[in-house]
Amino acid sequence: MRLVLASNNAKKLAELGSLFAELPVELVTQGSLGIAEAEEPHISFVENALAKARHAAQAAGGPAIADDSGLCVDALGGAPGVISAHYAPLEPPPSWLPREAYRDRQDNANNALLLQRLQGQANRRARFVCTLVALRHAQDPEPLIAFGRWEGEILQQPAGEGGFGYDPLLFIPALGQAVAQLDAAVKNQHSHRALAARQMATLMQEAWHLG
Repeated sequence: MRLVLASNNAKKLAELGSLFAELPVELVTQGSLGIAEAEEPHISFVENALAKARHAAQAAGGPAIADDSGLCVDALGGAPGVISAHYAPLEPPPSWLPREAYRDRQDNANNALLLQRLQGQANRRARFVCTLVALRHAQDPEPLIAFGRWEGEILQQPAGEGGFGYDPLLFIPALGQAVAQLDAAVKNQHSHRALAARQMATLMQEAWHLG
């Protein structure tokens, strides 16, 4: 079964592709099918994920899955939350700048702003949150919804070279490292997206009779 991922993020495609490796699905990005990104106007992860999944399913004419994820920091009332990817305001990218290069620029700005807003704050508890929503078709009345939460705390400065987004700032006490310092296999075993993906794989096997 072809499953359209409502994202154009190559790193997210690789991560989810690995996590769904045992399912009989071919995961493809919406961008590879010429599908534009959906609006994300909502204030919760689940509402945005559902909107993105319905948009992709409608445009592709078949099953779709959407991930809405981000970082929630206790001392900031849950911010950056659903605006995690665009927390720091940046000018639109110039036409010549590759998409991934702009993402890296945005990540660096987001991390710098987060550290600035947490300056002097003793409570640095935070978590990565992932919501996955899968639909058989755009009008599916029974969306599959899976959640994952990965608890940690925000470091005083970035650590590690791996991953993306806020990975260099979230320290996982249970593993003794920042997410960006973890081996990809370890991250795929423990991450918020891994937790949500395992739930989703079970839901797909049970409700969609896959596997």
